[in-house]
Formats: sequence, structure tokens, C-alpha cells
Amino acid sequence: MHTTGNPEALIGGVRAQIQSLDPNLAITNVQTIGEIMDQGLCAPRMGAALLTLFGGLALVLAALGVYGVLSYSVNQQTREIGIRMAMGAERAHVLWLVVGQGVRLAGAGVALGILIALVAMRQLSGLLFGVSAYDPVTFGAVALLLMLVALLACYIPARRATCVDPLVALRHE
Repeated sequence: MHTTGNPEALIGGVRAQIQSLDPNLAITNVQTIGEIMDQGLCAPRMGAALLTLFGGLALVLAALGVYGVLSYSVNQQTREIGIRMAMGAERAHVLWLVVGQGVRLAGAGVALGILIALVAMRQLSGLLFGVSAYDPVTFGAVALLLMLVALLACYIPARRATCVDPLVALRHE
């Protein structure tokens, strides 16, 4: 039955009308088109939710990896950073030196990832329905998000590098 209003409000009236025509007719499992579509889309929605969860987990792991690599790099460069600070380098310059290292690494990774994704989209475009495989807004948004996460992951070791005491750093082995 087609209606422009709320279909659930009409179920009782339709059931009563059918029962008045044939009282022996059993009316069971009455569903709206929305409910039927929700049942059919349950598995794809669950898959999308799981992929979103795993994508978020991958983003967290990538951020921790960038943080770990930068933290190790800053630890290895403690003497160099101390010499720079002793020679009069400003904290802002040291901050941008360390953040710049991480952003360059992340930028190279994002560029390589976009190239791989563009190649993979050619193979996966047949699996998409109603969505373009080459969506520049999505590619740009994901690249921007990854760069922001990398920037935040780089900022913590960079901030720690600016707090290095030159005397302690020069004694550091």
C-alpha cells in the first residue's frame, strides 16, 4: 500500500479492513519498505562500521608510529639540538626543525598512499554503487586528516626538543 504519511499509523486500519472482508485471513509480518530495506542493508552497514573502526585504529597506530619514530629521532639528536640551542638557536626554529622532519616523512607517505589508492581504485570501482571511485574531495580530506594527525604526533617530540638544556645535551652520550 502506498501512502504519503506515516505508514505505521495505517497498519491497524488496513488490518481491520482486510479482516472485515475475510475474517479467516491471517495478517502477519507487516513491514514498511523502510524496515525491509534496513534488513537488506544490515550486513553492508555492519561491514562499513567495522571498516570505519579498523580505519580509525589504523590511524591511531600510524600516529603512534610517527610519534615513536620522531621521538627516537629527537632522542638521537639530543646532542645536535643542544649544540644548536647553545649556539643561540631559538626554540621556534628547533620546534620547526623537528616538526619539519615528521611532516616531510608524512607528506611522502601520503603522496605514495594517494598514488597507490588511485591505482587500486581502478580495480575496486566495480564494487562501488552510487559513489565515484575518484572523489577528489574524499582524497583531499583523508590526506588533510592524515597530515594533521602526523603534525600532532610530531609536535610532542618537537616540544620536548625545545626544552632541552644545552649543558645537559652536550654531556649526553
